[in-house]
This record gives sequence, C-alpha cells and structure tokens, in this order.
Amino acid sequence: MRNRRDMYSPMTMLPIWSKDMEQFFNNLRAAMDEEDTNVATSSWMPAVDIQEEAGRFVLHADIPGVDPKDIEITMESGVLTIRGERSLQNQEEQQNYKRIERVHGAFYRRFTLPDTADPEKISASGKHGVLEIVIPKRPIAQPRRIAVE
Repeated sequence: MRNRRDMYSPMTMLPIWSKDMEQFFNNLRAAMDEEDTNVATSSWMPAVDIQEEAGRFVLHADIPGVDPKDIEITMESGVLTIRGERSLQNQEEQQNYKRIERVHGAFYRRFTLPDTADPEKISASGKHGVLEIVIPKRPIAQPRRIAVE
C-alpha cells in the first residue's frame, strides 16, 4: 500500500496533468477550427464605448481615417456587426517614414444586443473619426389586467 505522501507527489501527478493539458489543447484547437468558418479576421479593433440611456443604446467607435461610407454595419439575429478597412495612405512615400504606429487593415467588431433593442430603427453617423450608432429600445409591453366575468 502506498503512503499518502507518494499519492500526491508531483511525479505521480505529472502523467495525469499531461493528459489533461493535451485534452484541453485538443478541445481548444477543435473549437478554433470550428470558429474559422464563422468568424471574420481583423488587423485591428476600434475602441468602442456603449452607453445605455432611457430610450436607447448609443455606441461610439473610434475609426479615424476611415470614410463613414466605407463602413459596413449589419444587424442579424440580435448581433450588430461593424466592419471596414483603413488603408495606408501614400504607400509610395512609406520608405520615408521613421515610425508607423497607426494600424491599417481590416477591422471587425460584433455586439450581441439585448431583446429590448429595436433592429428596425438603428441609425448611424460618422463625424471627426467617431462612428455613432443609435439603437432605439422597443417599447416595453405593459402588463394588462384581465377581468374575470
């Protein structure tokens, strides 16, 4: 019979831990492969503020350097998607740059909206590099008292 100290030594636990880690990474790899068909990739993600007001949700996204007409906003199955691309201006002058910090390329963000959001009345506008999306709330159905006769 083993003594208690041998049962919990790191050396006896190593094969168990190794098997658990292998299973974890296999599951993670399978999940990532499954998501690849459903998820768009992006080079960068704009910073977003979401605020809830009495009758609406307001989303502000920092997207400087992108023309608002080049931004695609869709709403499907309760998910709001924002996508677009910021291209590098004056590529032929790129050799003269000492430093490039602004990220260029495709961006993609998704937000699951609550049931109270009214997808038919969503509006969007862009000004000074900030995209504003206004998502009105649906009127809340009031309980109705039913008389028993």
